[in-house]
Amino acid sequence: MHISRRTLLQSSVAAGVAAAFASASPTAANAVPGTLGAFGQVVPQALTGHGPVPLRWLEGGTPTQLVAGTTWGVPWPRGALSPDQSFALVAESGESVPVQSWPTGWWPDGSVKWTAHAVSSASNRSAGYTLQPGTPAVAASTITVSDNPGRVAVDTGVISVEFPKNGANLVSAIRRGGTVIAEAGRLVASRQDSPDTDGAAKVAREQFQSQVSGVTVEQNGPVRAVVRVTGNHKKGNRTWLPFDVRFYLYAGSDGVRVVHSFVFDGDEDKDFINGLGFTFSVPLSAQLHDRHIRFAGEGAGVLGEAVRGITGLRRDPGAAVRAAQIAGVATPDPATWDQRVTSRLQWIPAWGDYSLSQLTAHGFEIRKRTSSGHSWIRVDAGTRARGLAYVGSPTGGLAFGMRNFWQLHPTELEISGAATDKATATAWMWSPKAGAMDLRFYHDGMGQDTYPEQLDALEITYEDFEPGFGSPYGTARTTELSFWALGATPTAQDFSALADANTLPPLLISAPDHNHSAGVFGSWAPVDRSNLAKIAVEDKLAFMHQHYVAQVDQRSWYGFWDYGDVMHEFDRDRHVWRYDIGGYAWDNSELSTDMWLWYHYLRTGDAAAFRFAEAMTRHTGEVDVYHLGKYRDLGTRHGIMHWGDSAKQQRISNAGYRRFYYFLTADERVGDLMHDLVDADKTFLELDPYRKLRTDEYDPQPAALAVSNTTDWGALALAWLAEWERNGDPIAQTKLVNGAKTIAAMPNGWSQGGTLRYDMADGSFGEETERSVEVGSLDSVFGLIELMTELIDLIDDPKVTEQWVNYCKLYNGTSAEQVAITGTSWGSQNLRQAYSRATAYAAHQLGDTTLAKRAWKEFRTGHAGYPEGLAFTATHIDGPAVLNPIDEAPFSTNASAQYGLAAIQCLALVGDQI
Repeated sequence: MHISRRTLLQSSVAAGVAAAFASASPTAANAVPGTLGAFGQVVPQALTGHGPVPLRWLEGGTPTQLVAGTTWGVPWPRGALSPDQSFALVAESGESVPVQSWPTGWWPDGSVKWTAHAVSSASNRSAGYTLQPGTPAVAASTITVSDNPGRVAVDTGVISVEFPKNGANLVSAIRRGGTVIAEAGRLVASRQDSPDTDGAAKVAREQFQSQVSGVTVEQNGPVRAVVRVTGNHKKGNRTWLPFDVRFYLYAGSDGVRVVHSFVFDGDEDKDFINGLGFTFSVPLSAQLHDRHIRFAGEGAGVLGEAVRGITGLRRDPGAAVRAAQIAGVATPDPATWDQRVTSRLQWIPAWGDYSLSQLTAHGFEIRKRTSSGHSWIRVDAGTRARGLAYVGSPTGGLAFGMRNFWQLHPTELEISGAATDKATATAWMWSPKAGAMDLRFYHDGMGQDTYPEQLDALEITYEDFEPGFGSPYGTARTTELSFWALGATPTAQDFSALADANTLPPLLISAPDHNHSAGVFGSWAPVDRSNLAKIAVEDKLAFMHQHYVAQVDQRSWYGFWDYGDVMHEFDRDRHVWRYDIGGYAWDNSELSTDMWLWYHYLRTGDAAAFRFAEAMTRHTGEVDVYHLGKYRDLGTRHGIMHWGDSAKQQRISNAGYRRFYYFLTADERVGDLMHDLVDADKTFLELDPYRKLRTDEYDPQPAALAVSNTTDWGALALAWLAEWERNGDPIAQTKLVNGAKTIAAMPNGWSQGGTLRYDMADGSFGEETERSVEVGSLDSVFGLIELMTELIDLIDDPKVTEQWVNYCKLYNGTSAEQVAITGTSWGSQNLRQAYSRATAYAAHQLGDTTLAKRAWKEFRTGHAGYPEGLAFTATHIDGPAVLNPIDEAPFSTNASAQYGLAAIQCLALVGDQI
């Protein structure tokens, strides 16, 4: 049975979606005191206001370059500011910096919860700023956007970019001062019908290019413009690989930031992608010796060459000539050179094709050739390239690059035809020099044809297999690209600075103290080392996080489909993570690893913590979730292949794991991913998550779905929370509040058992009159605890609070306490250390110091986690016991994530009782 998206929502609700999103635009005033706010409530007449908020760059210092500009988010306390509040940005020097601001989140009273802000690379940069209510400075150059029937044109004041609304090109031209720097910007893809590994006698190949279906202006200045282009890759009658590409342009800047996403919708047994790229044509008119090539290597390294080199020849053209070519500036008139060189220029080879390929995380190679049909020669090699190249002349050219270039291997930057009047510059997200992408399942099923057989196999490899469920159809990947339309060949120093910005786009942040004072994201607090007991916990948290950061590199957890994830469990005999053992391999957000990492960043403000969590968000929201097909909006449980396990679940596609990144960066792609999950409850009509365990007959109906009131509902509710606070689809608030209230109305609330029935029309659960209990250890470890910590404060419903506090108090309580309140003992529950934070929450709500002390006892005992006596240390192991030197620590990612969350919340809620 197929239910299309939104079919069960009333037309009035659908109309409200458009109205809600229109009111959320950067230029709209959403609410003023005394009027109805974003949630239908009255905005307070007396807003408290807020003082200046200090900002700094994430990596510290003052960046030399930005990728066009930067955008960041700042939270505000409830009732402080109205959503139409304007902001001023002031540098340390006292200079006011032009800034564009808009609300991205609202409190229930309609006051602003989160704002986003953008500044251009054209602004003078400072090591620090203050953001404060006020009037923004007027930019010397503002961005202009023209939206016509056939195209969208954006002028930053330095460059203009045209986006045609149909055809193969996403960008028709990038001009600077009337000069076309680049044109015909399009996506290219290629496939073959057999993998490179199976030795097929004949392999058929096809080339595809982009076909634009839609262009939307999402933001139009004055500092930042965002243009979204959607479409597919096409050849002949075949259209596939849908793409969603956003272009970010900033006033006064010559840079363009691009966020490219695509979805795999092929047949993994027939469609082996062997190239995926973004390509531009770059017009060239300068003489061959004045055409320049640049590649960024590792560190500050830069390779600088000319298409026709005039250094190192048998005859010397002159020191001034050589110096000019090396510097990338125009050489003197050849008539002034030593004529023994000038008269023989035609005999010097012109190297028109260049390639920097990064086929592994540990090595890149640069090659060049004169033209197609001739051999490549090796130029140089290195370990990890920064992912930026340039082709142009002293009058201008295109710098093009890819972020996480070596981490997302196999990648390539290619320049071809530089000896002709039009070069081609391509950023390959999947290099054609690599083997074809092979997404087939890794085994043949091994006879697991029935549920009993699959459940038995689960007992040995922990993999939940089911024929046909290991499909990659509908999985996605997002890649960030950078382009600069430069007015001249950059100096080596300037090019290296651009490469640094491409590698780590500078980001402004507000400090942990401010973010905590705003009251966002529930129970956490900045790092506190005020006594020895707290220091002991803080040291363990720091060590554990550092260990995982180091493991990424030591274990080489890199690659196009893998980068951003970590492994699930360790094999202490082989001294490796269990990469090849069923459900013990990739983590896929199991037990809220994403949340742990984001809370660690919130507490510390540490750049490495942010980048670690950022990479995971980019991965888990794309690769581990289905965006098309029959599993759309579901994520896949942990396994050897990210999409391989047959457990397709809401708890993995969980919007709660993406909220942090969205509000801290205002990233539109992540906003889309969260919005897609607003009606993800429809998946329960398509796929029964309990199908292998069910003994009864079950016919899913929209008004009576088998949705659990804990794990399932918590994941759904986090999507509704994100949508509600973003002022989006109004059904989200309805479903969120109805769900919480109808669960609380059950005799045993969140511990209620029995056959629960959920109504997807309004998010409510059917009435339950008989007390029963059904509690599992996984119920609350996929974000439910964190959700309820926030939700209770937002809706202020006494019954919801009472029932949730009961659940938190009783999970680790005695059987007698459980029987007294719910009528039944809850049995022997697992993950008691993880649930110490539930005890801490109950203690905090009740003001119960005895309960607070119990929470710390549960935490220190470390049941199914890390007990107090466990040494948080690593053992260094060298060969020949291991392939590469590694550090081994007594960690499991399940336990690490839950230890981290428990420690963070216990410190925040009952830290005074440690």
